Amino acid sequence: MVEVLLITGSTRSGSTNTAALRTMRDAAPEGVEAVLHEGLADLPAFNPDDDVDPLPPAVAELRSRLAAADAVLFCTPEYAGTLPGSFKNLLDWSVGGTELNGKPTAWVNVAAEGRGDGAISTLETVLRYLSVDLVEPACARLFVPRDAVGADGAVSEPGIRDGLREVLRALAARV
Repeated sequence: MVEVLLITGSTRSGSTNTAALRTMRDAAPEGVEAVLHEGLADLPAFNPDDDVDPLPPAVAELRSRLAAADAVLFCTPEYAGTLPGSFKNLLDWSVGGTELNGKPTAWVNVAAEGRGDGAISTLETVLRYLSVDLVEPACARLFVPRDAVGADGAVSEPGIRDGLREVLRALAARV
């Protein structure tokens, strides 16, 4: 069984990014366990002085989940042409650890065509700095319109669900 940690870059309850990850968690292909990290809003503002043991509890949980996962998948919106501050904060907390070093990692962009490029460009810059194994065949753009998200908070459109499952399959294949 390959464990993939799914990390959303959004704190919004109705986020299509989080809906895509919920869908991946619920419809993971055989042999893949997709685990959704939901602690983004719980992280304190990054302060290098606090990046020592004992770590703040939310940071310790994040790093523990990163260490336990076989692979990591990010899905983030774009705010003001780049990553949301809360998501960049999560990435900043991961710099002090080695949990992502060499770990198979990918991203999914669910924004409409022509949107999200700034966020993905910045994310890839940070991921290279963290020395992840960026699995480019698993990085994908799969537009998720708001009306494709059902009452359960997951994507209901079969074609998009299939695409999300394929992303997980491609990422797991690298493990």
